[in-house]
Amino acid sequence: MGMIAVVAVLAVILAAGAASVARVRCTEAARAGARAASIGRDDAAVRSTVTRVAGADASVSIERQDDGWVVVSVQVPVVDTGPARGLRASASATAWVEP
Repeated sequence: MGMIAVVAVLAVILAAGAASVARVRCTEAARAGARAASIGRDDAAVRSTVTRVAGADASVSIERQDDGWVVVSVQVPVVDTGPARGLRASASATAWVEP
């Protein structure tokens, strides 16, 4: 009975660690994508930058606003298997497009 509790707690700790790593990776990818968009890179280059940082399984949304801002949103899966399979980390970054 005690061993089951230890395994369950360990699984929760590992899932929380994986979620933290995914969130940091996602935030860094959104920041890099927003920076690339702000210096005039096209959407394909921004997506390439994001997937290079976040991984090929990242989903990217790029919103170029009329008032000169660009918002890059990124989602990545936390883990691919196990009970936390459907969890996704997400982050977005906003930058002013340089003239």
